[in-house]
Amino acid sequence: MAAYDFERLIIDLPDYPEPGVVFKDITPLLADAEGFAAVVDSLAEHFADAGVTKVIGAEARGFMVGAPVARRLGAGFVPARKPGKLPRETVSESYALEYGTDALEVHTDAISADDVVLLVDDLVATGGTAVAQARLVERFGAKLAGMGFLMELAFLDPRKAIAQATDAEVFSLVKVS
Repeated sequence: MAAYDFERLIIDLPDYPEPGVVFKDITPLLADAEGFAAVVDSLAEHFADAGVTKVIGAEARGFMVGAPVARRLGAGFVPARKPGKLPRETVSESYALEYGTDALEVHTDAISADDVVLLVDDLVATGGTAVAQARLVERFGAKLAGMGFLMELAFLDPRKAIAQATDAEVFSLVKVS
């Protein structure tokens, strides 16, 4: 696939949600049919030869990118949800936030030891959510093929936290320094 200028459809919103923060709004990119297709195709093509059988994506924006990547790869999609959102028995993994903790859950039958799992999300910031998902995959005994992100906030150094948890490849379409 030819290179796509993803950044032209990402809008910077200064001082949102609080002063000093520059929010990166990806909704115009997702709303653009060609842009959205380029995101899905680029992530899927990067991992096309990895033998992916499942894609895991965290609530909620990981669903928007992860599910179509799974479809493109011919893989199943595993939603990693906030506690209490899934209707059957789950496996849970906690992770640290700036102020406190949170957790993600997947159904106990969502992943098997035979699966090759790709983690897909719209954004990686500090790496906490990605690490929690990697640990969930590990708990099932499955192989983590890699992590694909639309955007990486490189200035927060998420790769450092991820490297402490897994040696899986990290691939990002847009890196914000």
